[in-house]
Amino acid sequence: MSKKLFCFLLTLTVGLCCCTPIRAVPAKESPSPPSVSAKAAVLIEAESGEVLFEKNAHLPMGMASTTKIMTALVALEQADPDQTVTIPKEAVGIEGSSIYLIEGETMTLRELLYALMLSSANDAATAIAIAVGGSEERFCDLMNQTAREMGLQSTRFENPHGLYHEEHYTTAEELARIAARALSIPLFREIVSTYTKKIPHDGIPDVRLLCNHNKLLKSYKGAIGVKTGFTKKTGRTLVSAAERDGMTLIAVTLDAPDDWRDHTAMLDFGFSAYRRFTFAPSGAYSHSFPVVGGKEKEVILTNATALSLLLPKDHGTPKILIESVGRFLYAPVQSGQSVCRMTLMAGDRSVSSILYATESVEKKPSLSLLDRLLDGGQSNP
Repeated sequence: MSKKLFCFLLTLTVGLCCCTPIRAVPAKESPSPPSVSAKAAVLIEAESGEVLFEKNAHLPMGMASTTKIMTALVALEQADPDQTVTIPKEAVGIEGSSIYLIEGETMTLRELLYALMLSSANDAATAIAIAVGGSEERFCDLMNQTAREMGLQSTRFENPHGLYHEEHYTTAEELARIAARALSIPLFREIVSTYTKKIPHDGIPDVRLLCNHNKLLKSYKGAIGVKTGFTKKTGRTLVSAAERDGMTLIAVTLDAPDDWRDHTAMLDFGFSAYRRFTFAPSGAYSHSFPVVGGKEKEVILTNATALSLLLPKDHGTPKILIESVGRFLYAPVQSGQSVCRMTLMAGDRSVSSILYATESVEKKPSLSLLDRLLDGGQSNP
């Protein structure tokens, strides 16, 4: 049976949703894209991955200590953060930033991850790699495997800390995608948004004081991370993220002399030019749908996935379209049964979700001839 519309286009109003009401903004002057000092830069919206601003975003370049985002991501996806790690001699005395680990001391992986992301500790990176992968080389294999699984074509890791290697590179756009995946892990998000943390030193608790190098955590409203980096050959690298009004933006700069200003300008642009409008989170929409021949006359439908769109702030009002194969269902209906599709639309932007039955409806038993006569022949088919 061909699809039939059972619900016309419906303009969203405050009464239809409990989120912030959407209002069309008169088309005045749109915010101008920022001018940045970085050789390569990108700004994306974390949920959709949509690129809001870019400059040489697909140019492979060195990433320095922003490497550690992938190190933390792999560690959190592969291991228990509360496992105990005994520091091997290979992790002692690593060049560059360090928390001066001692061979044989024990720490949790969680504590090492705080050292990795706040103090950018290269010795912590090495200890994590060996604890999770068995060796630095095998851990780098896991990093590269994760990159391939993500579809990253221009990213390669030769170490877990970001010290310069000519075959160790990424692009601004692919690094932003790595950060978005990492930020979807609650513990990672908690770590990178922490400004100071105390961890043990050779068994003595709360001796090492870790301080986050990310100045935006204190200077930018809504900042939640992520990681700084620098080597003489790669220059200054920075990945930042901020959240406002339910929208998370991720900014990346590679080889940026004025990175703090760059990121402030990029994030300001994103928040002033775009908004995320959510009509219904997953499972939040409710719709009664008729049922024929069932013990119940209707079934409640809800949305399988979120109905949410990233929109320019001067965009028109979104609309809803619901499509179905008919105007009612025949019993029996199974809980979880897909019934129809709902689409949230705004111009050429749209997102859809299946509406499914939240409960089962059993078929109404057939009446005997005597029951039908007593019922006056008024029973439903």
